[in-house]
Amino acid sequence: MNRLAAIGSRTKILSGIVVGVSCLLAFCPMPAHGQQSDMQQKMADLKGSMAKNKQALAQYTWKEQVIISLKGEQKKTQNFQVRMGSDGKPQKTSLDQPQQQAQDAGGRGGRFRQRVVAKKKEEYEDYAEQMKALAQQYIPPDKDAIQAAYAKGNVSFTASADSPNEIKIVIQNYVKPGDSMTIFFNKEQKQISSIKIASYMDDPSDGMNLSVQFSSLPDGASHVSSVNMDGVKKQLGIATQNSDYQKL
Repeated sequence: MNRLAAIGSRTKILSGIVVGVSCLLAFCPMPAHGQQSDMQQKMADLKGSMAKNKQALAQYTWKEQVIISLKGEQKKTQNFQVRMGSDGKPQKTSLDQPQQQAQDAGGRGGRFRQRVVAKKKEEYEDYAEQMKALAQQYIPPDKDAIQAAYAKGNVSFTASADSPNEIKIVIQNYVKPGDSMTIFFNKEQKQISSIKIASYMDDPSDGMNLSVQFSSLPDGASHVSSVNMDGVKKQLGIATQNSDYQKL
C-alpha cells in the first residue's frame, strides 16, 4: 500500500507540473500574439490609407510652389502645375516664364561677374536638385517599402505624446542605413497627419531633415500640403507648398 501510495503521490505531482506548464505555455503567448495582431492591424490601416489616397489624387491637378533659400536668403522661386502620371509619380509642368531668368541675369555688371554668379547659382541649384531627388525616395511613403521594413523588424509603434488620437510609427533604415522616418497617423480618420525624416546626402555627415504636413480635400482624400527640407551642412532650405487642388 505504501508503494502504491508513493506512486500515486508522484503521479499527482507530475500531473500538477504538466497542468501548470500547460497553463503557463497557454497564457504567455497571448500578450505577444495580441500585440502582433495589433501591429499588423495598424500596418494594414496605414497601407490601406496610402493606397486609397494615391488612387484619389490621380483624379486631381494642383499647383506647387518651391522656394529655395541659402543661409536664410531666398534665392529662387519655382511654380509648377502638377498631376499624377500613369506611373503613379507626379508629373510637373513649369508655370514660370523663361525670360524671367534672362532678366535676372542681365544688367548686373560684366561677363566675369555674371560667370561668378552663374557658377554659385549652379552649385546650389545642383545641390537643391539632389535634395529633391532624395526627398522623393521618402515622400510619399511607399507601402511596399514600409512592409519590407516591417518584415525586418525596423518598424515600431508608440502612442503620440501630442495627441491621443495619433500613433507614432517609426521606421529605421528605410532608404539608407541609419536614417529614420516617423509617421504620425490619425487612428480615427485613418490618415497620415505629418511625417518627419532624418536622412543624409552621400555622406552621413551631410545631413538632410524633412518635415511634411498633410491636409484633407473635401472628398476626404489626404495630400501633402507642405514640405520643408533642410540641407544642414550647406544651410540650404527648400520649402514646398501645394494648393489649388482641382478635379480633372
